[in-house]
Amino acid sequence: MKSTAGASAVVLLSAALSGCVHAKAKAMTDAPALDVPPPPARVVETIETEAPPPAILPEEPRRAPVRPRPAPPAAAAGQPAARPSTPAADVPAAPEPPPVVVEEPKPAAPPVTLQTTPAAQEGELERTIRTTLTRATANLNRVDYRALNAEARTQYNTAKRFVQQAEDAIKAKNLKFAKDLADKADTIATQLGGR
Repeated sequence: MKSTAGASAVVLLSAALSGCVHAKAKAMTDAPALDVPPPPARVVETIETEAPPPAILPEEPRRAPVRPRPAPPAAAAGQPAARPSTPAADVPAAPEPPPVVVEEPKPAAPPVTLQTTPAAQEGELERTIRTTLTRATANLNRVDYRALNAEARTQYNTAKRFVQQAEDAIKAKNLKFAKDLADKADTIATQLGGR
């Protein structure tokens, strides 16, 4: 009996364990259904606008197309070319094209220079710039160009170019730019003169 009792215990135990291992969730059939409301009606406003009136373009004078007259057939050797059978008075003359009016372009106005320096200080600033340019040129003239290495020659040429651009800027009354260029040229020329 012990073996039957042990066998039945094993059967019961295996049945209990198999129920835990294969557990399944129950489906809920009593869940309330969600009612989704219908989408709201669309209200589309139409804006009625009047079409703009068509633009009136200026009419260009039209010329009648010029039709080339057919060339008379080549005259046979020794025979004169045949003349047209209609007299010249019956042929209507081509209408003269209307004269073409060409408007001459107006000369461009000279560019306006924006003046950032008051007129009273302009003369004084120009003298200061010219003094700086004179000093820079004098320093550059003291430098022996042949004795300079490649980098120093590049600096020398740059300083010369700054002096020329400053002169051009003074002529154009761009004194702020001219002053900046003159200062740069003077700085480079001073450094080259100290070598």
